[in-house]
Amino acid sequence: MIGVGKIKQYGNVLDKPLTKGKQEVSLSAFAFLFSELVQYNQTQVDNIGELERRLEDAGYAVGARVLELLCHRDKGNRRETRLLGILSFVHSTVWKVLFGKVADSLEKGTEHEDEYMISEKELLVNKFISIPKDMGTFNCGAFVAGIVRGVLDGAGFPAVVTAHFVPMEGQQRPRTTILIKFAEEVLRREARLG
Repeated sequence: MIGVGKIKQYGNVLDKPLTKGKQEVSLSAFAFLFSELVQYNQTQVDNIGELERRLEDAGYAVGARVLELLCHRDKGNRRETRLLGILSFVHSTVWKVLFGKVADSLEKGTEHEDEYMISEKELLVNKFISIPKDMGTFNCGAFVAGIVRGVLDGAGFPAVVTAHFVPMEGQQRPRTTILIKFAEEVLRREARLG
């Protein structure tokens, strides 16, 4: 009966195990914090493009940390080395951890070899946002684009990642598409790996 009823003490926070318990944040808390992030950044910029860039930068930091956590927790510190592997990882694993479900679709661009798209009918960051008419095409999906860019850069797949609204027939709100345009070096490496 050694150790029964004793609580294990950890001298360092890094020694604690990373459990996979239910670690969800309430939707209202996330919506409030994200709204504050948008409002704060809105006071710091002069135009919509700069606001989206700042949201993307904030998302990039989140993406880098999410990659580290998931690689350590789920993959035993291994990372994806192939293009389709990392895209599948972002589309399924990362999306499920962040948004509670797999993304609606992952598609390869038809016009360019280096473009891929992750589409979501109702992206969480755009769900509770009402955009004033003077802000026109502002898309809070830039934050998620930043997360995706942070994950890809951290994994060694540099890319330009942008968020776009795509109108859908019969739907009041457009879907959000995260467009991923990989750097030339990624395509060359993929071709070498065969």
